[in-house]
Amino acid sequence: MAVRELTYVEALNEGIREEMRRDERVIVFGEEVAASGGVYKVTKDLLKEFGPRRVLDTPISEIAIVGAAIGAALNGLRPVAEIMFFDFVGIAFDQLVTHASKMRFMSGGQVKLPLVVRTQYSLGRAYGSQHTQFLAASFMQAPGLKIVAPATPKDAKGLIKSAIRDDDPVLFIESGALYVNRNYYGYRGPVPEEEYLIPIGKADVKREGDDVTVVAVSRVVSEAMVAAERLAENGVKAEVIDLRTIMPMDYQTIIQSVRKTNRLIVAEDSVKTGGLSAEVASHVCEYAFDYLEAPIIRLNSPPMPAPQSPELERRYMVTADKIVDAATRLVK
Repeated sequence: MAVRELTYVEALNEGIREEMRRDERVIVFGEEVAASGGVYKVTKDLLKEFGPRRVLDTPISEIAIVGAAIGAALNGLRPVAEIMFFDFVGIAFDQLVTHASKMRFMSGGQVKLPLVVRTQYSLGRAYGSQHTQFLAASFMQAPGLKIVAPATPKDAKGLIKSAIRDDDPVLFIESGALYVNRNYYGYRGPVPEEEYLIPIGKADVKREGDDVTVVAVSRVVSEAMVAAERLAENGVKAEVIDLRTIMPMDYQTIIQSVRKTNRLIVAEDSVKTGGLSAEVASHVCEYAFDYLEAPIIRLNSPPMPAPQSPELERRYMVTADKIVDAATRLVK
């Protein structure tokens, strides 16, 4: 299979474009996604190719954007709606959690709701407390809502295509740091030229190892890969698992890895209290406790708003240094 190098943004753009070409029911809308090609250029040139009936700018109203997406999906379209910052998805929480996630169940399967809400969190870009939150754990309490968070260009393209084709609502979380940070593992990477899909609900072992399992999500996968390289120099073989899909979660891949390594680190950007890492850790304790030879370590954002200062934000974030330190303590 032929491959070429694409950035995270280019891969997302290509995936959406291919689905719009394949299915005329796919439409794109959100704040500044049409005329300007999106604040982050994920929707660049879509208006030029598909026209104003399929690519639309909206008012600054998250309630209107998600509400319109639900209505469009109920009427046979496959909308891809963009919310500029993950923090602002909370404004449409009721529509996603109380309504969209439950419509298929409450209709006895008669109603399908094929909509994608794309958003991004900007932790790592010094955007301040109101533009950096990774709130995936808040939406895990909504059965029926799928949650996806790709960490590489290849996964971003394959998963956005799968999300658009899915008949259930999908919250598709991107990382703003991966849009712009050239030093991240996920900023640029190989993407097949041929069409492909990545199934929702399947984690990926990004690096194999047998000393410690590191489960990471979104931006933190890049930190975990750097940490694994550094640990290898000291003889520690870390297995890095990229969840890719948060709901439904691929527990089987995690359990299989822990049974092999006997040690677990969960590293991700949500606040530790009630975070995504708590779900992973509790599941491992419930189903693989006898395989653990050391306590589970959870690496998260601390229980405070993200600082505005770039230097303080770096200290706030989960980093390769913190993962290396945790793994070193576990394997002693």
